[in-house]
Amino acid sequence: MVNKTKASLIVIAAMSLASCSPKLTGTWNIASYESKSPNGQEIKVANIGTIDFKRNKTGVKKINYSLFENKVEDNTGFKWAKEKESDNITITSEGSQLNKTWIIVKNERKYQKWKSTDGSNTVQVLELKKAKK
Repeated sequence: MVNKTKASLIVIAAMSLASCSPKLTGTWNIASYESKSPNGQEIKVANIGTIDFKRNKTGVKKINYSLFENKVEDNTGFKWAKEKESDNITITSEGSQLNKTWIIVKNERKYQKWKSTDGSNTVQVLELKKAKK
């Protein structure tokens, strides 16, 4: 009887942990992308497209926006990896602003906020909202 109780508790604990961990797979709207440099230069764009995370650790970006009369388009595939013991996610995609390791600072079922740097003290912030099915 003790073994059944322990087994039940383990199953319940595992299920509750799994339900608290939002799933990354699926399509997310890129609600905003922001870049802040130490000299005070700030760029922020909103509703610039979608990013789709597939279960096989690949995905597709569909990004399109204009900034100071420069058109930015990124409709390419990528690979992604989520570190199990941390809140880091790495996107691998040639020629993309998203090609880097990001720290997930807010991780909810329908909303995520990520931060990263470009190696020269410029901080990027990415806000994602789960797309409706």
